[in-house]
Amino acid sequence: MSVDRHRSAARHCRAACFLSALLALPVLAAADPTLTVQTQSGPVRGFSAKGVREFRAIPYAASTAGDKRWTAPLPPAAWTAARDATQYRHGCPQVVRFDATEASDNEDCLHLNIAVPESAPANTPVLVWIHGGAWVGGSNDIYPIDHLARETGLVVVAINYRLGAFGFMPHPAFDADTNGALALEDQRLALRWVQQNIAAFGGDPGVVTIAGESAGAASVCLQLANPERAAGLFHRGIVQSAGCTTPLRTVEEGKAAGLEFARELGCASAPDPLDCLRKAPLARILEVQTALAARLPRAFSPSTGSAALPRDGTTALRSGKVLRVPLLNGGTRDEMRLYVGYEVAAGATVTPQNYLAALAARYGDHAAAVAGHYPLSAYSSAPTALGTAMSDFLPAAGITNCQFLHSARLASRLMPVYQYEFADRAAPPVMPDPGFELGAVHSAELTYFFPGFTNKRVFDGPALLPASQTLATQMLAWWGAFARTGAPAVPGLPAWERFRAEDAVMRLDVPAPQVYDAGREHQCAFWRQLYPGALAD
Repeated sequence: MSVDRHRSAARHCRAACFLSALLALPVLAAADPTLTVQTQSGPVRGFSAKGVREFRAIPYAASTAGDKRWTAPLPPAAWTAARDATQYRHGCPQVVRFDATEASDNEDCLHLNIAVPESAPANTPVLVWIHGGAWVGGSNDIYPIDHLARETGLVVVAINYRLGAFGFMPHPAFDADTNGALALEDQRLALRWVQQNIAAFGGDPGVVTIAGESAGAASVCLQLANPERAAGLFHRGIVQSAGCTTPLRTVEEGKAAGLEFARELGCASAPDPLDCLRKAPLARILEVQTALAARLPRAFSPSTGSAALPRDGTTALRSGKVLRVPLLNGGTRDEMRLYVGYEVAAGATVTPQNYLAALAARYGDHAAAVAGHYPLSAYSSAPTALGTAMSDFLPAAGITNCQFLHSARLASRLMPVYQYEFADRAAPPVMPDPGFELGAVHSAELTYFFPGFTNKRVFDGPALLPASQTLATQMLAWWGAFARTGAPAVPGLPAWERFRAEDAVMRLDVPAPQVYDAGREHQCAFWRQLYPGALAD
């Protein structure tokens, strides 16, 4: 589906789309004194709108600013007067990325949002949403969780966690227990808050699903990989666009980036480097983080080797040291075309003349073999060919289809796995038209769960086309059923069996979802032969 077709559809329903956009704007609500809930830290007062009770920006942890930088999260100080919980606050510190996200400069950011259907009975199953953002961006307030709660009947919680250098950077001066994985401890403290408090909002702490997309999905994988600390905090997992078997650096490997970060801030030779880092201006920290991430793409990603993250997903799944819960797992058909689009939008060119060179930059000595398997003659353009190969498999990326299937094969030996692929190429575009077909790219499915999703607080993204809206309704029904029962079984929808092999994956597409051979579609036999170490069982 081209961007032009979406624009044409919008012109034919301008009034309806305008009304939809108005309805999607964040609610500037007044607190309702009848909607006061007592948490273990103190009372919070929310509001009701469109059949959902909402509570926003409830702190689950104390501020991590100043001398609390790079320390494990602690519960917030208690309060007595009812706390206003009607307004969004802010994400954790970050800069604008891809001209599409919002910046934040506030370190007191560890809070969560809750949406409860007004018709929900006591002990309603809970879904905890962990946002994405490549470990350096995102926040809980860019997702209209009221829609997800209303359509699934679940109590929905969306959490923040520390990002970038604050949450994922190892350094020799940091506590060994959490070094390089502080953000995962943030997530666990939020999940403990849910265990201790969600019953007061009508949720069932015994039926909690954690779900996320991109870095949020990878967070689900990493929580699964640490049963020592995650056991009892959740009971199902939903992984949207993250390979649980993606290789991670170790804490020792990551310390090099941490030391360079400290040097750039002038803290490497300080008498107390940690004290120096804690006193560094936030703006300067974000400036150095951005520059360092451009040179070292993995500088701010999770590191294994601490008690907070003792092992990576592959080790966990192969050794059996993993939390064994039902898993809904998958990604999008054209994941990596988005990043080719970003490169083209930034001025890069991918042409028939430099196609082999573009492959060599990504696959090294295997470029010729990849070019033979993904010939330009089979695609509408060179960027489409490149993005298709990258979406099937790319060693340096964790969001590729053969990686998703590899994770499913290993996980299915230990727990129930339900594998899917979002393939609706009529999804609204997630970036301006780069001049080639993007398709069902990374994050394209988010608007099916969160209408109007834009990566910002204003939910005014394009409406779904009618067939895509039908698919969205089906997906919400499946996700809701999985969160309630551990299996995506919905009367009237296609039967979705447990994952047994790559040729029986649920493809979420229009006009109707159906089971198909994902391994064949994404050439996984070819990639396993080319990269046996990365994809071997």
